[in-house]
Amino acid sequence: MVKNAVEAVEHVDVLVVGAGISGVGAAYHLKTQCPDKSFVVLEALETFGGTWWVHKYPGVRSDSDLFTFGYRFKPWRGNPLATADEILKYMGDVIEENDLDKHIRYQHRITALSWSTDHRRWTVTVQRSTDDGDTEEVTYTANFVWMCQGYYRHAKGYTPEWEGFADFKGEVIHPQTWPDDVDLTGKRVVVIGSGATAATLIPAIAYDCEHVTMLQRSPTFFFVRPNTNELADTLRSLDIPEEWTHEIVRRKIFQDQDMITKLSVEQPELVRAGLLEQIRPLLPEGFDIDKHFNPSYRPWQQRIAVLPDGDLFKAVRAGKASVVTDHIERFTETGILLKSGRALEADVIITATGFDLSPLGDLPLEVDGERVDPADTVTYRGIMFTGIPNMAYVFGYFRASWTLRADLIGDFVCRLLHHMDDRGATMVTAALRDEEADMTLGPWVDPENFNPGYLTRSLHLMPKQGDRDPWRLLHEYNVEREVLPAADFEDGTLQFK
Repeated sequence: MVKNAVEAVEHVDVLVVGAGISGVGAAYHLKTQCPDKSFVVLEALETFGGTWWVHKYPGVRSDSDLFTFGYRFKPWRGNPLATADEILKYMGDVIEENDLDKHIRYQHRITALSWSTDHRRWTVTVQRSTDDGDTEEVTYTANFVWMCQGYYRHAKGYTPEWEGFADFKGEVIHPQTWPDDVDLTGKRVVVIGSGATAATLIPAIAYDCEHVTMLQRSPTFFFVRPNTNELADTLRSLDIPEEWTHEIVRRKIFQDQDMITKLSVEQPELVRAGLLEQIRPLLPEGFDIDKHFNPSYRPWQQRIAVLPDGDLFKAVRAGKASVVTDHIERFTETGILLKSGRALEADVIITATGFDLSPLGDLPLEVDGERVDPADTVTYRGIMFTGIPNMAYVFGYFRASWTLRADLIGDFVCRLLHHMDDRGATMVTAALRDEEADMTLGPWVDPENFNPGYLTRSLHLMPKQGDRDPWRLLHEYNVEREVLPAADFEDGTLQFK
């Protein structure tokens, strides 16, 4: 039940959407870099954490090292790959240590955003949950909106349409909506998918189930590494201050990631061979690695999942998990019939099939009374969009930790806000210059560069990018950490009023 709108309207200088890793970071940057700005963080869920709160499936963990997935301003003191609970604890410490909680409003779900040029402000319509279980409509206004709500739909994961899906008599679970009461003990389980979610989930459940089968249409690349960082351990043994250790280890990781990324483009077969050789001794003798773990695409055209200590392969070697590479013909009452004719019997089928992109949170967006479709805009540095004033959007890296870009965008937005104040401007909008009017436009991400399924099936929903700076979305931290701090706000691509 929705109660009548509350009359009082709260106005802030900056309204942050979402209290996940990006939103909490944005709050920190605003407090430390723009202490004179009032701000609020609106979060639809009952607590902070975003992805790390939503996902409850067994084994849920990071697939990026926490030295770079953690904020640059908050040293990470644990193992490189962390559980969701450890990440939530880390974020909670950031909130507490910086007194950010007073700025966050939980259970505030935004339903519409409307910009008025005449009033130079956003009006944000919100449904707020009340203590008695109802909701009431409240309104916020803001000079600037910072979109930190992530890039996929939290409420429901992506599930393909399979013939006979309703015929299956067992239980079907999507990891994104994992039930609290599921018991897989002694069950025959088929996990559809081979990305980071499947690779995380399978080792966590394999030893309780009768057997787990990972069913994939095509292989995925994996990194195998111990869940330790030798350099960090060495520096800690020397009693180097944590802040120094954090920064030194981050720089070493940047260097290594940049080298692997370049090699993946320049010598992809060399990287392919290295990735396959690292897993060969971890699998049973005679295992068909080429069929099951040698993708058709080059390394880093899709994200490479990290397996701490090769835990997925250990489950395969122990006989508790197996891999099937085939296509689904249809679901049956007792499992899945494959195109090869093979039948997979199952008590439970887990659809680790990914998610759907959610450009700007799928929120109804109006500028001066006109509905705006993000797909009709062109991105400015992957942060702002043509025709949408006073708004920034956080979209992280594909090949490196999301938070690296969130921190860079934090600096960028705060610098932009100061620039507007210095200029006496109350409005900033990205706009193509005359010489860019006929610029060739392409998709948000070039599929030749990066092409996982969740991205390719949703690119038509995302803003376009141009063929030159600053209208491109750059993908590499080592490039953007130089480019974004030096971005010229007065080159004519940003219009101030």
